[in-house]
Formats: sequence, C-alpha cells, structure tokens
Amino acid sequence: MKVTTSKSKNSESFYITQSYINSNGKSTSKRIRKLGTLKELTESLGTDRDGVMAWAKEQARLETEKYKKDREAKTVLVPFHADRQMDYDCQKLYKGGYLFLQSIYYGLGFDRICRKIRDRHKFQYDLNAILSDLIYTRILEPGSKRASYKAAMDYLEKPSYEKHDVYRALDVLAQECDFIQSEAFKNSNFLIDRNDGILYYDCTNYYFEIEQEEGGKKYGKSKEHRPNPIVQMGMFTDGDGTPLAFSIFPGNRNEQQSVKPLEKTILQKFGHSKFIYCCDAGLGSESNREFNHMGERSFIVTQSIKKLPAEDREWALNGSGFKRLSDDSAVDLSRIGEEEKRGLFYKDCPYTTKKLHQRLIITYSPKYAAYQKEIRRRQVERAEKMIASGKRKAQRKNPNDPARFVGKLAVTKEGEKASIQYYLDEEKIAEEARYDGLYAICTDLLDDDVAPILKVSEGRWRIEECFRIMKTDFEARPAFVRLENRIKAHFLTCFLALLVYRILEKKLEGSYTCEEILSTLKEMNFADIEDQGYMPLYRRSKLTDALHEVCGIRTDYQFITRQKMRGIQKRSKGRE
Repeated sequence: MKVTTSKSKNSESFYITQSYINSNGKSTSKRIRKLGTLKELTESLGTDRDGVMAWAKEQARLETEKYKKDREAKTVLVPFHADRQMDYDCQKLYKGGYLFLQSIYYGLGFDRICRKIRDRHKFQYDLNAILSDLIYTRILEPGSKRASYKAAMDYLEKPSYEKHDVYRALDVLAQECDFIQSEAFKNSNFLIDRNDGILYYDCTNYYFEIEQEEGGKKYGKSKEHRPNPIVQMGMFTDGDGTPLAFSIFPGNRNEQQSVKPLEKTILQKFGHSKFIYCCDAGLGSESNREFNHMGERSFIVTQSIKKLPAEDREWALNGSGFKRLSDDSAVDLSRIGEEEKRGLFYKDCPYTTKKLHQRLIITYSPKYAAYQKEIRRRQVERAEKMIASGKRKAQRKNPNDPARFVGKLAVTKEGEKASIQYYLDEEKIAEEARYDGLYAICTDLLDDDVAPILKVSEGRWRIEECFRIMKTDFEARPAFVRLENRIKAHFLTCFLALLVYRILEKKLEGSYTCEEILSTLKEMNFADIEDQGYMPLYRRSKLTDALHEVCGIRTDYQFITRQKMRGIQKRSKGRE
C-alpha cells in the first residue's frame, strides 16, 4: 500500500492505493481508501502538509498490515462501491474448465513436442499455445478456427498469439502429424496403463458443405447419407477405447486399403509390434488377415455367415453341435428352455482358406435372436403397407430396407405379359430368419479359449463410441477448412482432443458419462472480483471433487486470490 495524491484547481486529495497485476498480466493500481482533502486533514490534525503526509503514510502502513493479516487468516475483504460505474471493456467472467484438460495435455508432453517441432521449422509464433487452445476449445466449445480463437479469449489464460498464426500453425501440424501421434502414444504410457495388446480398427467419414469434389474430398458412401463430398478417417484405439493413431484418405477409396499403411506407421514409428488386430467384417479382408498373421500379431475379425462357402454356411446354420459358453456343456438350440434365453452358446471348427489356417467361431444368442425377429416383424408390416397401397418404392441398397420383402410378378402362368403384381416374399423372410441370433468370428488364435476371444470382439463398441464422441460432442463435421494440409490438421486436433478426453475419462475410472463430464467442465466459470481474485461460479459435486483429485489442483474454494490462481495454472502445467 502507498499514499497517492490527486490535485485539482481548488484542492488536493490523499488516497491509499494498492498495486497489483491485472488479468492481462500488466501492473496497475487501484484506490483502496480516500483519506480526505488537504484542507480537511490540516484542520482535523492541526498540522501542515508534511504532517498530513506523515500521518497518511502511517495509515497506509496500518492498511498494509491489516491486508497481510487478512491473507494469513485466509480471509479476503474486497470493497465494492455502489456509486462507482464499471470500467469500459472490463471482463469479469472467465472460463476455467480447461485447467483440468491442461493437466492431461502437459502430462502428455505436448509442450516438449511443440518445442522439438519449433526447432525444426524456426517459426516465431507459440505453437504450444495454439495447439492447446485448439484442443481445449474442440472439447469445450467446438467450432471453426476463428470461433476457437474467440472462445479462448474467455479463458483465465488468454491466447499469446494472433488469429492469423492459427492458420499458419495448421500447415506445420499437418507436416508433423505422424510425429505428434507417435510421441503422444509413447508419453501416454506414463499417464495411464494402456491396454495396447489389443488394437481395434474402424473407419468413418466426414462431409463438407460443398457441391463439387476437390482434392481428397470425393463422393462416396456417407455415413450420414448426405450427397456431399467426404473424406474418410481410419483410426486405431487400444483395448480400452483410448485413441492410438489415425489417418485421412479420400472419400472414394476402398476402406480396406487404409489398414496396412496406418498399421505400418504404428510398427515403424510407434515401436509397437505385438498386438491382436480386431475389426468388423468390412475391414477383415483376407489380405488384411494375412498381414496381421505375421510377426507377433494376431487377428480377431467378424465374419459374414452369408459369405462363407456353402458347406461352412450350412454347418453354421445347423442348430446342432453348440455348447453353453458358461460351462461348455452340449446344447440343442431347438430345445432351449426359458431360463436359458439370456445365455450365450457357441461352436467352432477349423476354417482354412488359400493362405491361412483359421478358426471359425459361431455364437448364438436367444436374446439377440428375439431382437432381430422383432425388427424384421416391423419391417414386414411396412412391406405389407407398401403392397396394400400399390406404391412400392424402389429398393435401396440398405440391407434393412423393408422393400426387400416385396416381390414383383409381371407375367401370367402361361408366360404372357400382364400387369405388375406385388406380393410378400415369404421365402426371403424365412431365409433371413435362419440367421437370427447367429454371429461369426474368424481368428488365427487356434488354441485359445473361446470366452476371451469373444470378449475382445465384443469390445469393438468402444471405437464406435469414439467416433460418436468426435462427431456429436466435438462436432468434427462438417469440416470448414479447405486446403488438404489444414483438413489433416483439423482432424489431428480432433483426434488429440479425443485422446485428452479419453485419458481424463479413464482417470475418473469410468464413473461418469461423457455428457456429465463435458457439461461439468463447461460450467466451471469464475468471476473476477475487483481484480483481487476469483470466485468460483459452479456447483461443487462428487464429479468436481473427482476432477480436482485426479488432476492435482483445487479451484473449489470460496475465493481464490490472483497469486493462488497463478499457482493453480502452474500446477496444471506440471511446473510447480
């Protein structure tokens, strides 16, 4: 505290003033108390100006001691003035949920990764600040790159770069995409125990709001059934659904061809060569199986029963030879009792192709069979309505289209031309019913128990959940960037955001849903109280306690001084 004076034409006023560092990191000061005018003080104290100044300094010293005692007692007294207007452009609300993501970001060593990249490219902007803000805003407030920069301006730590630097950084991030992924994977092993003995692979695609193909943005089969050009993403996750690597390829390319290039990157740059490759039937071609049969790798892939050779298909559809998974006792599927309807049954046999000796496992689930039967019943009802209305729509390639059950007859019994007659194809319905409840898996693990193999295959829902989070919660599509490098960088930031989120989720031990975690982080706001510190504006809950616990910081005090908040920011970066 110090004494300052203010002179006007007719008087001189004395104040006690406090210096501090404001939210922008600049040194400034504010008046704590008005002591009075020189005329008032000389009359009340009975002294001259020098005596008034000595008295004022003593008051400042006493005010300083009081302030220090209040700090030691963890009590903060902040003066408010009902007759004082707010300053222009004075920000009072700040967002702090990113601090918990920041602890994961720095735990993954992205600051060190960015320094290595900077040393190679010799740019001047702060790549670490740009990348971190792109990741935080993708999780908390997804939007365009311009919107991300604007959103980051409301964080407790404002951007240390300009908006145009973001677009320059995208080109560098695209060039260093594989390096960033490999380093993130290696560093993630220091944060969590990764279940990287199992790798799930799947593909999805993202549309662009454009009408013509351009570069890698090609017309293809969109997951959203949109008529827009798309790019495709192939992604590996570990056995717990934590992202490991991804690649981007044109929208018109066969996704089967995306597996080997990305897997070779994992083998060469990630230094990871021993795992079980698991995917659905669409990515389990003979070539991909053969590739994953080499070295220390194995595969567990879904197999289409309809595409099996005739002899193997009939064996799979035959209800005999099944065993109960729980105790391996023989079961006849035609005689399953009501108490067994929730069980799972299987049978297996050798399955040899031209190049591989495999094992074919067929499972049967009564519960899944009942579900499929109900779905088909509703589709048959819709098909009957089509026939009754005489307005049969052209069948699409969608295998669930009810029009597939509508047959067409356009000749008489004598073979003469006749009007078109539509009918319900009972034979097709009966043929599809044969597959109810059945599921097939192929693997080169010839001697392993069936239960662990099935458990690995069932875990594919985790990678599907990753794509759902990226598309729905992180709003990765539609993508608005246009240049190829920037498209790649955009999906890199989405991938890294998913990695950061998944690690935080795993640290929370799966106790909370994605919606609960994200909504809580988004609500963790702070009010700036007269530049003295911050007041939390969120509700304390079991989840906020868990977030503080796993991230090693605490922001749930009634009041947080500016100095203490700077300490929290440092701890979230692992610097204190």
